[in-house]
Amino acid sequence: MDELLEQFLIEGRDLVLQGQAEFAVLLDEPANARAIDGAFRAIHTLKGSVGIFDMRAAERVLHAAETLLDRARKDPAGLPADAVPRLVESLDQIDRWIDELERDGAIGAGADAIADRLLGDVAVLAEAPAGEATAAEAVPQWAADLVAHEIDTLAGADAPLVAFRYTPDTDAFFRGDDPITLISQVPAIAALAVLPSGGAWPDSAMFDPFACTMVIEGLSGAPIDDLRAIFRLVPDQVSLHAIEARSVGVADSVSTSTILRVDAARVDALADEVGELSVAANAFSAIAERAARIDPALALAIRAAQADLDRSIGAVHRSVTAVRLVPLGPALARLPRQVREIAAGLGKPVEFTVSGDQIEVDKQIADGLFEPLLHLVRNAIDHGIEPAEARAAAGKAATGQLSLRIARDGEDVVVTLADDGAGIDPARIRDVAIQRRLIDAEAAARLTDAATTALIFAPGFSTAATVSGVSGRGVGMDAVQAAVDRMRGRIEIDSRIGEGTRFVLRLPANALTTRLLLVEIGQDRYAVPFDQIVETARVSQDRLVPLGTGTACVLRNRTVPVLSLAELLGGAEARSDPARLLITHASGEPVALRVDGFSDRIDAMVRPPTGLLAGVPSVAGTTLTGDGGVLIVLDLLELVG
Repeated sequence: MDELLEQFLIEGRDLVLQGQAEFAVLLDEPANARAIDGAFRAIHTLKGSVGIFDMRAAERVLHAAETLLDRARKDPAGLPADAVPRLVESLDQIDRWIDELERDGAIGAGADAIADRLLGDVAVLAEAPAGEATAAEAVPQWAADLVAHEIDTLAGADAPLVAFRYTPDTDAFFRGDDPITLISQVPAIAALAVLPSGGAWPDSAMFDPFACTMVIEGLSGAPIDDLRAIFRLVPDQVSLHAIEARSVGVADSVSTSTILRVDAARVDALADEVGELSVAANAFSAIAERAARIDPALALAIRAAQADLDRSIGAVHRSVTAVRLVPLGPALARLPRQVREIAAGLGKPVEFTVSGDQIEVDKQIADGLFEPLLHLVRNAIDHGIEPAEARAAAGKAATGQLSLRIARDGEDVVVTLADDGAGIDPARIRDVAIQRRLIDAEAAARLTDAATTALIFAPGFSTAATVSGVSGRGVGMDAVQAAVDRMRGRIEIDSRIGEGTRFVLRLPANALTTRLLLVEIGQDRYAVPFDQIVETARVSQDRLVPLGTGTACVLRNRTVPVLSLAELLGGAEARSDPARLLITHASGEPVALRVDGFSDRIDAMVRPPTGLLAGVPSVAGTTLTGDGGVLIVLDLLELVG
């Protein structure tokens, strides 16, 4: 991809996100001056960015939006009541065009027609009413252009500024005038530009060194009377215009921090090296033990050096982890637009709210969260929220409610998507699963309601009678489960018929390292991710009883099947007494895995399986021990699923 385009895609989407955030405020407070200023800056900058590419339609729409926002900045009443929804629609379309540019290298052939429709809404609002004397009419065009170009300078100013335009006449040099020296006497210059008086500099062959062909424009923080005194000898060649100070702290919304964009692959490589460094440092323990047999003082010095090294490695690890943390907002910025489009396509009015999207998570989690949430949103709007007439019959408001709430819980991030729709009927799920031959009637009858509801994640499951552009192919919820599994998370469903459904995704906030429990099976050791473990237990042999063709035990007043992890891996069954059990979940139900023993708990980097291991089922990856050994990390969910 072209470097300029790649940079635009990043910055363009950031600006769309900024605009969306400001419009969200303006939907409730159309006269909020701070939000109007923020939206104007985002739209203005975005208009300049799209001008670099063949996006004339986008530039036209943004220009109209910019004009409308500029008028609102000068009007104490703020935006008209119906302006913000139209601005939101326009920004949604800009976002779609950015997607098209990334996918196809250009925006679609129908862009001009779309722009004309949007301009029919926005441009009318941007026009000043006939006979109305607006502040914009009092501003000379050159000053308006200068203000628009130097909007960032104005945003950071803590006092009023004066715009000046000095146009020396052609014979200025012959009279002994020195425009540059005169300009140098202007105090508190905040911005300065030297422009050609004819709109373009003359060709070098036609250049006349004795003719003055420049115009000098700029902004000064000095009082306007001071500037009049400086230009008192050339008053006919100078225009001055005071720029009103904003009544709100515009500078509050302007970040003064410097952002350095680094390729994610480089950060990942750095994280890998930190992991290697940690493994190398752990080797000092074995060296210290060997040294202790020869020279105890030397062994003590080695351990002290290792402690210092461990502290430094820990600090570097925390720094790399912090670098990978990103707020969820940008990753989920397109979700509100998708909700509006899906709801409009299905003819269902839906109000969508988001909270907690400022929470920071590992970039891998942020990048992987949009896809499953999009599938869940489609499912909620299509299958959960009822049509308006059905909601009215149920005594509900015509507009469906859909909310996304994100919160931290210890080392996890909890993402909850809730709707106030019809809920999930377990009986209906059983019937559909049997019809689609995903499960037989006898097995379905044995399932609890929770386990039955979990069947919606089975491959090929769908309650839709026909395939539509939104659902019906039976791949959406399966894709959700696969995506959550890739992020080492889990998903829960809480649904009540007639009241609505909540999907709760619990994901690790930090994907750089994984907390592992080491388990022993005979002479071998394996690692198991902590987030796949519900609990561990030790029970006597007499509590393990035959049940059908297998074994079970009672834990917390509940019968739990017991499987041998050794046998699942192709080895001999573990026979330790008391039996050591590792409890996990399979299809929402607890399952116990018998092992020979529990060993250390470690935080380690898990590498994806490669080579021969890539094709081995139930292997999540590998990790290194302190002595340089390799441990296989098991995927319990796949193993018992």
